[in-house]
Amino acid sequence: MASPDPSRGWDAAAEALVGQRSPTIGVEVLRAWAARLPSAASVLDLGCGAGEPVSSTLVALGHTVTGIDASPRLVAAYRARFPGADVVCEPAEAPRPLGRRFDGVVAIGLMFLLDEAAQRAVVARVAAALRPGGRFLFTAPWQTATWVDPTTGYGCRSLGRSEYEALLASAGLVVDGTAVDEGGNHHFSARRV
Repeated sequence: MASPDPSRGWDAAAEALVGQRSPTIGVEVLRAWAARLPSAASVLDLGCGAGEPVSSTLVALGHTVTGIDASPRLVAAYRARFPGADVVCEPAEAPRPLGRRFDGVVAIGLMFLLDEAAQRAVVARVAAALRPGGRFLFTAPWQTATWVDPTTGYGCRSLGRSEYEALLASAGLVVDGTAVDEGGNHHFSARRV
């Protein structure tokens, strides 16, 4: 069942999220992934939040970043941090075509917050948004699991490593790497064929 709150509690928790986000956890994995993008790449940050540390790292590396987040408060914080930035307030799984393609898409700390149908919709949206050879980086536990997010109280779900790999393959994406960052977060890197 769809949540009546498209942000799944993150709009109400926006201030806490901004205060909780580590500016360093996962950044080295992100930098290694970004090193495989073309210079001055166009990157879509799904579930961008206020832009820290993902969008800020990508911008510092010289990439052009577009953000999408379902929380109006987090989108406002993103705009304040990146004046004139291209950012849209909508759920990551929205069926609306983006109207352009990207060299890369990141979804850090997002996928497992969504139900299974929404996760599948995100992968389909990513595949449609990537240029051939484009890259996708996301985080999700490698094991199959369900739990309650302590910040929002909403349920979370990891489909597990083998299901994510199968889902990516069905969308024309090939897993080309995995990593675990210093916070214990599992990263999947995939490329559009």
